[in-house]
Order: sequence, then C-alpha cells, then structure tokens
Amino acid sequence: MTKRRVSKPIFVGGVKIGGNAEIAVQSMTKTNTANVDATVDQIRLVEEAGCDIIRCAVPDMEAAKAIPRIRARINIPLIADIHFHHHLALESIKGGVDGLRLNPGNIRDPGKVKQVVMAAKERDIPIRIGVNFGSLPPVGGIGKSGGFSRVMDMVNKLPKAGDAVEGEYSVVDHMVATALWEVGLLESLDFDLIKISLKAFDVPTTVEAYRRLSRLVPYPLHLGITEAGTVKSGSIRSAVGLGFLLYEGIGDTIRVSLSGQPREEVVAGYEILKSVNLRQKGTTLIACPSCGRADVDVIKLSNTVDELLQKIDKNVKVAVMGCEVNGPGEAKDADVGIAAGAGRAVIFRKGQKVRVVPESEMLSALMAEVESL
Repeated sequence: MTKRRVSKPIFVGGVKIGGNAEIAVQSMTKTNTANVDATVDQIRLVEEAGCDIIRCAVPDMEAAKAIPRIRARINIPLIADIHFHHHLALESIKGGVDGLRLNPGNIRDPGKVKQVVMAAKERDIPIRIGVNFGSLPPVGGIGKSGGFSRVMDMVNKLPKAGDAVEGEYSVVDHMVATALWEVGLLESLDFDLIKISLKAFDVPTTVEAYRRLSRLVPYPLHLGITEAGTVKSGSIRSAVGLGFLLYEGIGDTIRVSLSGQPREEVVAGYEILKSVNLRQKGTTLIACPSCGRADVDVIKLSNTVDELLQKIDKNVKVAVMGCEVNGPGEAKDADVGIAAGAGRAVIFRKGQKVRVVPESEMLSALMAEVESL
C-alpha cells in the first residue's frame, strides 16, 4: 500500500478529517428533511452502526428551517447538502449545521458563493466542494452563471478516462477544473476549511479525477462513486473505485452511495476500510465458500453468525468454516472460529483447537468464545 497522502486537517463538528485522522465514514439520510422525527430516527440508526458524519438534503426553506431541530436531537455532525440556492446554505448556517456541501456545477455565481463563504468563515464551518459528473457546469461555463442551456452543456460529449486522445479535453479535465475554480475562489476569500469530492458513476473517471487533484491541492478528499446502485451491485462498484484510491493513499473520508437504507452504506463503508486495513470497527467475518466436503449448511450458518455479530462492538475476526479437518488451519488468522462437521463442531482460537461441541451447541459456544475475548 502506498503511504497515505498527507492533507490539511479540518474539523466537521468534533470529527477530524485529514491529517493523521482515521478515515471517516459518512452517510446521507433518505427522508424528507422537513420531517424532523423521521429524519432523526434514521440518523439514530446510522449512529448505532458507527456512522461518523451524516448529511441531509436541503432542497427548500422548510428543510433548512428543520436543521436546528434535527441538530439538537442527534450526536454526530450534520452536513447540509445544498444545490442551486445559496440562501438555503445561509439559513442552514444560521441553524447550526456543522458543515456544508456546495455544488460548483449549479451554484456558479461568485457573488453568491462569497456570501456563503463569509457566513461560514464567521462560524468556522467547513465547506465541501462537491463536484459531480451529473451536474457539472457547461463546457466553457465554469464560474459563469448565465448564458448556457442545460441541454447544450456539452458535458456528455466529453471523453471519459481512457477514451481521450493526447491533448483532448476530457471529463476528468472538466471535473478537476471545476474543483480548482471554486478552490481558487474560496482561497481568494482567505478561507481554507475546504474538503473536495469529484464523483462519477464511471469508476475509471472517478479514480483518475481524484488521482490528479490529489497532486494539486493540500485539502482532504471525500471519496465516493455517485449513484453506485443497489446494496449488492453498488457496494461492489464502490469497493472497486474506493479500493483503488485508498490503496494508493488517497482519501480522508468516504460515503458509499447506495439505493438502500443509510445503515447499509455505513456497513459497506467499514467493510471497504477493513479490506485495505485502514480502519477496524466491530467484528470481521471470515467464512469459507462451502463445497462438497461440507457436512453442514455453511451458507446458512455464516449468515446466522453474521447477524449475531452485528450486536458485538469488538475489533475481532471470527471464522465460520465447513470442514473440521482444514478449517482451523485455513482460518488461523481469526481470533476465534468454528469448524462445523457431522453432528459436532470444533471451536478454535488462532488456528488452535479449544474444544469440540455438539452441533446443537455450536452457535452458543462460538458466541461465548467471542464474548470472552
């Protein structure tokens, strides 16, 4: 793994982003933000899953007015997601939000951005420059607020990563240029509480955009693959894209964007970080894929153990194996594990057999071993 890129640290509420801080896991609510009770209920669920920072859409003034009531009832920092209307950012700042996400693709008037920056500066509220392929400014329209039609923006005509010939202006060029425009504007206002994201659905485009920008600015980077898909397909797409970058030392905070409940995003985020040994939170399940040697239903057993482990907040590796001969050896990296055979199961620690129990007791014996660690 490449040594992690050192970025300028900022704080979103009490959570440090960048510098030597752990990579933070974020999610976003799926509720109508103006429905305070529903939004708070959803945030509490992601808090229980270990979410570090939560973001809410603020599409209108009713949602902006709800920010202080939501903020008062949750325990993690709250970011307001702002598009099109800068006055919603100003209202969210007044409401005590911990951070802002501004879209330089649809808030392009420097005067309006300046108003938001000056208000954020007064309260030390960081701003994420959230570049997104789906809402990039028109080609030739970066930082220009008028004179362009959405259907004539020419963005979709730009070649993606790997398709551009040498010297040809690409989507990656446009994404990076969009980010740098707003970075320059914020820096000109003596504002440096900056975090940046450059998200696309196309993984190679996203990876190349982050790689390039990481060499040009000192600010922390928020990673994500936008509109990644369902919990199953989106988690895979996100793991590939984020995995590339994280392994190269790029990234300070992540959000896995899934068509599913926010808690699923948090779980996927931690699993990605665990996979590249960047952060350990909760248990890690090691499970054999099963084969004709198995004497038990390993798939069912693995899923049952996985559900039981969701309630355990310990940094431990737990193995579920379907062969009592090879199981302990194959999973010797696990802190504790079970190798199930015909009518009985071996409980082991670090590959060493601890005891043999009847099949009817194997789940309770495994969990007792986990609890004893």
